[in-house]
Amino acid sequence: MEKVIVANMVDVEFNDMYPAEIYIEDGYIKDVIPIVTSDPTDVDLDFEGILLPGFIDSHIHIESSMLTPANFAKACIRHGTTSVIADDHEIANVLGVKGINFMIENGYTVPFDFFYAAPSCVPATNFETSGAILDSEIVKMVLRFDDVVSLGEMMNFPGVLAGDEEVFKKIEYAKKLNKPVDGHAPLLSGEDLKTYIGAGISTDHESSSFDEAIEKKKLGMKVMVREGSSAKNFDDILNLNDRKIFWANTEEGSNLSHSDFNILIKNPIFDFLVSDDKNPVDLEKGHLNLLVKRLIDLDVFPIEAIKMVTINPAKHYNLDVGSISIGKRANFVLIDNFKNFNVLKTFVGGECVYDNGHVLFNAPPAKLEDTFRLSEKSPEDFDVKVELEEGTVKARVIKVLDGSLITDQTIKELDVKDHVVQENVDRDILKIAVVNRYGQDTVANGFVKGFNINDGAFASSVAHDSHNIVVVGTNTRDMAKAVNLIRENQGGLAVVAQKKDIKEILELPLAGLMCNDNVETVSLKLQNLQNILKVLGCEFKAPFMTMSFLALLVLPSLKLSDKGLFDSNNFEFVDLIVDEDN
Repeated sequence: MEKVIVANMVDVEFNDMYPAEIYIEDGYIKDVIPIVTSDPTDVDLDFEGILLPGFIDSHIHIESSMLTPANFAKACIRHGTTSVIADDHEIANVLGVKGINFMIENGYTVPFDFFYAAPSCVPATNFETSGAILDSEIVKMVLRFDDVVSLGEMMNFPGVLAGDEEVFKKIEYAKKLNKPVDGHAPLLSGEDLKTYIGAGISTDHESSSFDEAIEKKKLGMKVMVREGSSAKNFDDILNLNDRKIFWANTEEGSNLSHSDFNILIKNPIFDFLVSDDKNPVDLEKGHLNLLVKRLIDLDVFPIEAIKMVTINPAKHYNLDVGSISIGKRANFVLIDNFKNFNVLKTFVGGECVYDNGHVLFNAPPAKLEDTFRLSEKSPEDFDVKVELEEGTVKARVIKVLDGSLITDQTIKELDVKDHVVQENVDRDILKIAVVNRYGQDTVANGFVKGFNINDGAFASSVAHDSHNIVVVGTNTRDMAKAVNLIRENQGGLAVVAQKKDIKEILELPLAGLMCNDNVETVSLKLQNLQNILKVLGCEFKAPFMTMSFLALLVLPSLKLSDKGLFDSNNFEFVDLIVDEDN
């Protein structure tokens, strides 16, 4: 059945805005007829405002929202997002292809366009234990799924540089199917970066500075500017000052007049705006709409900003969305104006699914099997034991910063009592452990600095990317209690402080990653946990998400897996206790 929408629309293909009649049939745009008029106020529009193509988040892990795909759609549709390219390597690390199929099938239950990237690194490395392994033959199969549009982020950049056969098989399979290969190359530069890109990797979302991003851009990469809940790179990459300096030092910019130069710097330079990981508290507040508005506020042309979440990713990934043009999906966002950028309505397939504060569909509940295979833990499991009975030792300590996935390492002197290395809460040197949840029943212990809690422990079954249980604490008794609380609930985020009678959990029974609650409920529970941690001394904006990345071995520089302390710069295990003779 054909329908017609008359609106003031943005044409991202030709950088224009005009009133038009948009003809829709079977969810797709059949025709777009511009309305020629000398007085736009004379046009009888269906609604006031500006009609944009639906927004596309071209790199996100839905599981980080702790919502099912259906509930994730309900959360972000109100912010104008109508499509995502989701890399399901979180649930794939737990359940393999069964987990990927769960995400795809659940996404079909709601009016939203889910596209997927085939997880390329499950597990992310061979130095950790995951619940599944996706070898090149399994990846080849997943790449053939109808909804899979790319090979997911190639985190194993050492494997690319070393010419690893399995890595290159995955890349070649994607190339044969004409599907882009996404990258993951934090701080990679020079000849190593050229080798990495030369393997056929076309995007990167890990740039943390303008210089890093521009080097990748000049070498032909599509640069994703990431602003998630933990990693926030927007200001460092898109700031006006760096853009001015860049253009001033190019031949194009140096030969322009002052007025023309001021026009040139209104271009964003880079390609996509992405979230990567978005917790429910942030997702409830906004999504790509907030990033586009911020970019416009940085004096970027509004349509150029909009293109970063519409036609740019659509062209790169060969999607049938991203513009208001013939043959594309009728996915639209109605905003009030470019200044306020308030989302008024959202359409998917030509049907209104969000209208002035109301989501017009429901998300059905989902089920998954229990994925936890570990015994109850005791405080002694979290002791760091040494031969020395009393005295001091020097230990490697993971140093974390708020808003960054990249850690540092420092060496600190710690006391030893009864052969056990002691944490030092006064100096903010806390215990950290990663507990295997897949049947090996092992615990790897270490020390961490930066969280500043003065009592208790907090733990999570969201621990990138293998999703063993990660826990940080001031004492081993509370650490054991927090881990056991997660075990009892088949997943979740927990805070325990027995001295203060605190025992709280956000249950995540779906693979230990997600639940069936809506974004408002999950956001409220997460805020409650974060507020408790704030009372306990932690000032981080997203402490659970920051902690969850301390087990991701492909990010610099010191991390912890269920097998031990890992130097991500040299890609090798290192001793927790430093040998005094070295």
